[in-house]
Amino acid sequence: MSEKLQFVDFGAPDKFGAHLFRIEIPAVRTEGVRIVEDYGYRGQEGGIPKDEERAVLSRPAWAGIADIARREFNDRLKAAKVTTGRWHSGTNLVDRLLGKELCVLAWAAETATDNQLPVICSKWAALRPEERWWLFTMTVAEAGLPEDTQRGWRRALFFALSDGEKPPEGRKRRRPVESDLFSLALFKAAP
Repeated sequence: MSEKLQFVDFGAPDKFGAHLFRIEIPAVRTEGVRIVEDYGYRGQEGGIPKDEERAVLSRPAWAGIADIARREFNDRLKAAKVTTGRWHSGTNLVDRLLGKELCVLAWAAETATDNQLPVICSKWAALRPEERWWLFTMTVAEAGLPEDTQRGWRRALFFALSDGEKPPEGRKRRRPVESDLFSLALFKAAP
């Protein structure tokens, strides 16, 4: 009989060597929040680093996006019958695909003003998971490190998600459809 896979924080497999994201939230509120992609067993093989820092957010930027990310991720984890998570000081582990989605949100928000953050969160929430994954892939190919804030797709994410106003209040947020849940199940099975 195989052992049932356990998860921690936001859908991260509770097994050594898993490819996941680490969100480092310092207890000191003046320090930035770091988002790090940890390649697990694949790290340090074939030119792949052990991990790569993807973004460093100021505390106000993090405060502006943390709640929407938590709600979005927990809704999807509940649908997949996986324990939900909450952000806490220290290291937060996030599933590999959810981490990619968080990077897209963080990259769009890293230079945003307080007025732009709700617009960015609203537009990010309206994207399908697959769209976020694609945006991550395109962005990380040329501008996926903290110092790349003003470059290429990274800058385009800011303009695309901060431009204009939030969708009208009457517009309902798209709920996950069967294909979204299927994608969530697939990422749990992916290496």
